[in-house]
Parts: sequence; C-alpha cells; structure tokens
Amino acid sequence: MILKNVQSIPISSIPEMDFAFFRDFLIGHVGKGARLNALFARPDGDGEYVLTAMLAFDKTGELAVASARVWESYKALTPEMPQAHMFEREIAETYGIVPKGHPCLNPVRFIRHGRTGTDLPIIGVTDYFRMEGEETHEVAVGPVHAGVIEPGHFRFQCNGEKVLNLTISLGYQHRGVESALAEGLGKKTIPILETVAGDTTIGHATAGCMALEAICGVIVPERAEAIRAVALEMERLANHAGDLGYLAQDIGYLPTSAFCGRLRGDFLNLTQRICGNRFGRGLMRLGGVGFDISDALADELARCLEKAGEELRRAAGLLWEKPSALSRLEGTGVVSHADCKALGLTGPPARACGEKMDVRANFPAGAYSNIKTPIANWNTGDVFARAKIRGLEAENSVKIAASLLRALPAGPTLAQMPPLKPDMFAVALVEGWRGEIVHAVTTGPDGAILHYKITDPSFHNWTGLAIAMRGAEISDFPLCNKSFNLSYCGFDL
Repeated sequence: MILKNVQSIPISSIPEMDFAFFRDFLIGHVGKGARLNALFARPDGDGEYVLTAMLAFDKTGELAVASARVWESYKALTPEMPQAHMFEREIAETYGIVPKGHPCLNPVRFIRHGRTGTDLPIIGVTDYFRMEGEETHEVAVGPVHAGVIEPGHFRFQCNGEKVLNLTISLGYQHRGVESALAEGLGKKTIPILETVAGDTTIGHATAGCMALEAICGVIVPERAEAIRAVALEMERLANHAGDLGYLAQDIGYLPTSAFCGRLRGDFLNLTQRICGNRFGRGLMRLGGVGFDISDALADELARCLEKAGEELRRAAGLLWEKPSALSRLEGTGVVSHADCKALGLTGPPARACGEKMDVRANFPAGAYSNIKTPIANWNTGDVFARAKIRGLEAENSVKIAASLLRALPAGPTLAQMPPLKPDMFAVALVEGWRGEIVHAVTTGPDGAILHYKITDPSFHNWTGLAIAMRGAEISDFPLCNKSFNLSYCGFDL
C-alpha cells in the first residue's frame, strides 16, 4: 500500500503478504535504494503476531506499508538487509519471536521477559563481542559517566590505541513511552510526546500531533502549521549551534566554542519568546499550537534570527579556516557511503556521507509543502563533514524561519479534535535536528490506540557511531561521539 507523509488509511487496506513474499519484497526494494524506516510487531490472536514494515522512497516522496503474519520464529531479514538489525532485536526481546539467522540477538532495552521467555534479571548483562590475542585489550566505559549525561555502556576492543570494534549497549532507563501513548489521548499525551527526547521537544511533539491528527482527519490551520515549522527550525538552530560549539571545545578551539555556546542560548531564548519555555514545551497542541505570534513579535524574531544566524556563520567559519582545527576533524571517524546505505543512517550523519535525504524536501508536509527546502550535503563521511552539514543546515534554517515569520498566514491557530477513527493506520515523518523522526499509530475497532511506534533517528545512528570508530584511535571517541550527538532517551523508549 502506497501512502504519503501524514496520511491515514484503513488497516484493512494494508496488504498482508505471505512471509516469504514479504521478506523478498522488503529486501528487493531496499536493495534498489528504499529505506526501512519502521518495522514492528503487534499481537493478533493466540500466539500470532503481525509484522508491519514501512519503506521510504526518497526520490518519489512515497511510503510503502506491508505486513505479514508470524508465530514463534521467522527467517531473519538482517543478513540480507542490515537496516533491519535493530528492529528485529527489539521485536525478539519484546515478544519472544526469534528471527532465525540474525547474527546478534543481544537485548536492545533489556525488557524483562527477554527473547526466549526467560528473565533477564540484571540490566546490562549480555554477551559482548570479544577479540582475543596478545596485543588486544578491552576498555569499558559507562553506563555511569563522569559528565551529567544519561546511562550508556561503550565497550572497546583495541589493539594498542586502535579500536578494532565498539559495542554500544543502551536500554538502562525503561521509560515505557510507547506503551504510555497507547493508553489513549488525554492530558498526558502532549507532555509524553514532548519528552520522547527532551532536546527534540518540537520534533517529536510535532510528529505525534501530525500522526494523531491524520487518524482523526483534522485539517490543521495554515497559521499553526507555519508556527510549528518556525519552532522546528529554531530547535534545529539551537542544537546545531550547540554541537558546533561542543566539537570546537573537544579539540580545544575556544573561539568557536565560546561563540556557539552563547548563540545556542540566544536561539533557545527566541523559542521562549513564543511560548514561555526555552525548549518549546506547551507550544504544540493536537489540532494546532497553543500560542500565537503577533506581527510585532514575528518581525522581531525574524530580525533576531538573522542577526544570530550571521554570528553563527562567522563563528563556524573560524573552525573551517583554522588548519590545526581542520587537521583534527578531517579524516576522523569516517563512515563510508556503502555502510551508511546498508545501515539506513539518517539525518546529518547520512547527508555527511553524500545521501540526499531530508524529510522537509523528500516528504514535505504542513508548511514545508509550500517551501523549497535545500538539502545540505557533503561526501567525506568524517567528523568534518558532520560538522559542516550542521553549519550549512543552520544557514538554511535561518532563511526558512525568517521567511515564514514575515509571511504568517492569517487565521486561527487551533482546530477542534474529534475522537480517533477506528481501525486506522497513520504515519508522520518529521525532519528533526538529528534526522528523520517516525511516528506510526494504529487504532482498534473501538477507536482506541492499538499500537504506537516511534523511531527516533538515534535508533538507526548509534550503529553508525560504532562503525565510525573501527580503525580509529580510542582517543578519537569523544570527538566522534559528539559529531553524532545521539540521544539515549530517544533510543530507550
């Protein structure tokens, strides 16, 4: 079944294929350039499960959704389609469905009943990959870190200073976000969406609202769509500015670090001018937005954005012009284009490898339907490329947000939300600052939410960080890690 971004369809229209055909269908299309951006299971009967997969076709702006029925096991997709590796591990540990032939079924989130129905009494205990030899040694970092960050375990297999393999183990938090959203619409819905990943408040809240609005058939007012897009670009600007500063700090280049630290705060403060919260909490509402922007404020915000954007361009330019800084960024933490494609990386890490992939351009919805969004692109796949992409995207975001603010459509900012329609499936894609955010919602016969699936870009990109470290020096890890700057909580749903 082919659908567009932010579209709902009856569940009955999703084709249920024989599993062998389903498997060939997915592998065949991914081999031709499609991306697997969602794969999940839901119980349906005694011991039966429905696997649902969604493919993204970036060149045509189309999404394909298909399903197959499985029982206690099925032939794994991962050996022929590595993009499925994390999805299949998640399904295995959640429902005990074993993808036979999967190369590594280590837990994703250490769900208690485990993949075989047995208990996993100690979170973090798993079979880590090991390399043996006289010159090899192992370095374990986390899950408790020296900084004030969330828990994550990194285990390096090294030969001297060279990293041969990095295993990343997350899943320490058990937040239960998807199951909480599946309880139905209520006062908790927006706060939960806003905290899927706290630094992506606008991105996830927008995606969640769009998916639920599609189920209800709500037409969001144009003014609200424009304000949502402005807030999304401000969130992108704040985080890209922060990341450029952190990267400069990691290599000891203080001018860019100091400038970007201040500019991140400036962008956050502009969001606060709209809704009273620096991260945008309270702005998104089902059916639109909770705050309007007056003409005077819109003009002031546009001018402040352009001023801060120019300062950010110059601060980042210092980084591109300093040979000693470039020598630390270029050639460090390289991910090849082939590995990027195989793993289904998304966002700046994918665009740094040459992928022309951006939801705003490939799957435009809301205000982006009327905007021609340029796709920032580089092709070296290293730390420099991931930093450069952020600089280019920041320049584009200033132009997009300022133009929207100077031409806000007239009209209301909120539409009435009717009850959810029964037996429907809807999907919403949003280009968050880390990459593609996917929210897929399925309703049951009574209109209640039957299943809620979220794919944060970090779900794909943590493996990209592990690949980037192969062959690198272990001292490069902080820099490589910051160049991806992935979310722990966005992964641990």
